[in-house]
Amino acid sequence: MNLPFEQASDLLNFAQEKTDGWKMFIGGKWVDSTSGKRFVSYDPSTNQPLAEVPEGNAEDVSKAVEVAKDAFPSWNKLHIDERGVILRRFADKIRNWAETFGMLDALDSGNPYEAMVADAKKGAGLLDFFSGLGMEIKGQTIQTPGGGLNYTRMEAFGVVGRILPFNHPISFAAGKIAAPLVAGNTVVLKPAEQTPLSALLLGKLAEECLPPGVLNIVTGDGPNCGSALVRHPHVYRIAFTGGVETGRRIIQDAGIKTVSLELGGKNPLIIYPDADVKKVAAATVAGMNFSRSQGQSCGSNSRVFVHETQKGEFLKEVISLVKKIKCGMPTNPMIDMGPVISKEHYNRVMSYIESAKEEGAELIIGGRHPLNPELEDGNFIEPTVFSEVKHGMKIEQEEIFGPVMSVLSWNDEEKMLYEVNDVEYGLCANIWTNDVSRALRVSERVEAGYVWVNGHGGKRFKGAPFGGYKNSGIGREHSLDELISYTQIKNINIRYE
Repeated sequence: MNLPFEQASDLLNFAQEKTDGWKMFIGGKWVDSTSGKRFVSYDPSTNQPLAEVPEGNAEDVSKAVEVAKDAFPSWNKLHIDERGVILRRFADKIRNWAETFGMLDALDSGNPYEAMVADAKKGAGLLDFFSGLGMEIKGQTIQTPGGGLNYTRMEAFGVVGRILPFNHPISFAAGKIAAPLVAGNTVVLKPAEQTPLSALLLGKLAEECLPPGVLNIVTGDGPNCGSALVRHPHVYRIAFTGGVETGRRIIQDAGIKTVSLELGGKNPLIIYPDADVKKVAAATVAGMNFSRSQGQSCGSNSRVFVHETQKGEFLKEVISLVKKIKCGMPTNPMIDMGPVISKEHYNRVMSYIESAKEEGAELIIGGRHPLNPELEDGNFIEPTVFSEVKHGMKIEQEEIFGPVMSVLSWNDEEKMLYEVNDVEYGLCANIWTNDVSRALRVSERVEAGYVWVNGHGGKRFKGAPFGGYKNSGIGREHSLDELISYTQIKNINIRYE
């Protein structure tokens, strides 16, 4: 494969030059934080510093919001088709830079290079998708007694605050600004403090494609930068993707605002005795996202409920597939799996592995740092599978957000479905059976916002609303529902004689 940069230093120098020395992008200009403070982004493969970026605070957020507010009237006044033309051009630029973004995210997030190239293209695809969907923003007329005209308009909020997680940096930076921009809003984007680099580089393309102030990118931590964005009085629409606890704080801080949250998951994959064991084992390993994001995905099927008659054969197939997964430096296009995001998160995941052992689960593969000396200093964890997991164990109840999968066996459907639903999350579910009636019945009984039958969570489709029940969030994405959520309804009543 023809990689765009021979060495990491070449790429980082290139990106630093394009972002005017790793500065924030506010009002179409590259700026330092008002405090002058900076923080370090680390390479999780080595735990060595990659770059220093501005440490934004409330004053920086306020500047970004004010220029976004000033840019809103002219951006919103454009016809949706005009905004669509601009955003499709933006998407084309992202696709042209996909390998650059892919390599930068491989360094900054630890996700494999090829997966991150695909992520860049996915983000561009969402810009195209929502640009084409824009004309579906429409109101309705309402019958009025005695004559007159009553109708509704769907209008943009103004400034939208968009706060991102670390696991898919460029895909989320590009894709999650699509709906608000198409709807006529302007955006202040805050990437995760662990992975700010590709979002800043995205600002370079925004500089070339978007009017100043339409997209602004501020970097900093959650308590200072993120909280300031949520609390700002001129931001009436907030969207966040990330953990449940942060979601709770956002709800508390937001006040009277429209908020959408895409939060965690502890997603079940249910296997009935009539399922093809080889197919379902392959889907289970793929859906765990070992090879794309080291299990750091809210959609991963981290709880597997296999019927006891298939358990032995299923585990044998899973072990065979997991053994083929290659851990290595994420910039190498030949590897499947990189490190988790940080040393802190590495220790957190390893603590879950230890707790599983203490509670009596059986470790059947993985559960340790790879033995390869090249990976010694990074946050690498082998793909890990536990059997003999019981309902109520810590690894079965809590979102680990790492490469750890739990396998539970069952023989009583009612008890199994109770255990499937007896968690705080309700994002995704996977059901494997060849019985259509059973598939429909169980799909209705699982408490999840997104259900696959004979598929897995690694495959989602544009246009299909994605989101969860319970503590997995509020709102739906990747669909018309998301686009409409960035508008508010105005009713206009006209009387005439």
